Amino acid sequence: MKEANNYQVTLQKPIHSGFGSQTTAREVLKGFDLNGKVAIVTGGYSGVGLETTRALADAGATVIVPARTPVKALASVVGIPRVELEELDLIEPASIETFAQRFLDSGRQLDILINNAGIMAPPLVRDERGYESQFATNHLGHFQLTLMLWPALKKAKNARVVSVSSTGIRFGGVDFEDPNFERRDYDKWKAYGQSKSANALFAVALDKRGYEYGVRAFSVHPGRIMTDLVRFMSEEERAAATGELKTTEQGAATSVWCATSPQLKDKGGVFCLDVDIAEVITAEAPQGLSQKLTGVFPWAIDPDFAERLWQISEKLTRMEFKD
Repeated sequence: MKEANNYQVTLQKPIHSGFGSQTTAREVLKGFDLNGKVAIVTGGYSGVGLETTRALADAGATVIVPARTPVKALASVVGIPRVELEELDLIEPASIETFAQRFLDSGRQLDILINNAGIMAPPLVRDERGYESQFATNHLGHFQLTLMLWPALKKAKNARVVSVSSTGIRFGGVDFEDPNFERRDYDKWKAYGQSKSANALFAVALDKRGYEYGVRAFSVHPGRIMTDLVRFMSEEERAAATGELKTTEQGAATSVWCATSPQLKDKGGVFCLDVDIAEVITAEAPQGLSQKLTGVFPWAIDPDFAERLWQISEKLTRMEFKD
């Protein structure tokens, strides 16, 4: 990797944004004019993703929403202005390539990419390459998508990439020796934690590469929200996961803030929650589903881990970053 000129690491500590856990995406964007801006929000037709789409579009942005089945997604986005539905399946490399090439062929710049889509705690499923589905969908799919859209992000000269991570980082980091559970027993929560830690590490490595081109990257924990993401959880797990919940409007706030806020000018590569940069947690990670995440664990922001993940991701996706 070519070293970025004058790259400075952003401190992983709160900047006291003036917002908080109850802030909504609309409140974050109050007074913003995003006319002329183009955004892509994966999973932007349901849950937090839908509210992210709605907030950006209402502020004037054109929002492209990729979905596995655009016809089904149509009902969710009806009435939202400036939304374009496209087809994309993040676990299918060919689908990612087709979607990305179609966007590049349009000649548009990409101002905002929010890698929001994901799956949580399914039984063991492997994609056509043999990769574990959570790592393949949540991380590798977005890794490939971002690299393929890189020319459009550079074209914007002031783009932001937001990776939606999760409280799941507390279940552990990336197992660099066996990310696809080929030699260890499958644990759906460890697999989920690995994929969400990978989302955060991706932002660390991408920000360093994108800095000199005006592309900054962030990862976010949206908060505890009950959406369709819980569909693979048992009734007992759902009961344990209840507690202090956010609405989807509140859950979208941190993503939207990272994607647009001037408070983050000249910053990047950090993990954010409750519409601020998160503190680093040095205590042992709480494993229970009922535990609230109050910061970010070191393994999800470690720059050496981020570089190691990047190299593995290039190998697994057969993609090479070309700046």
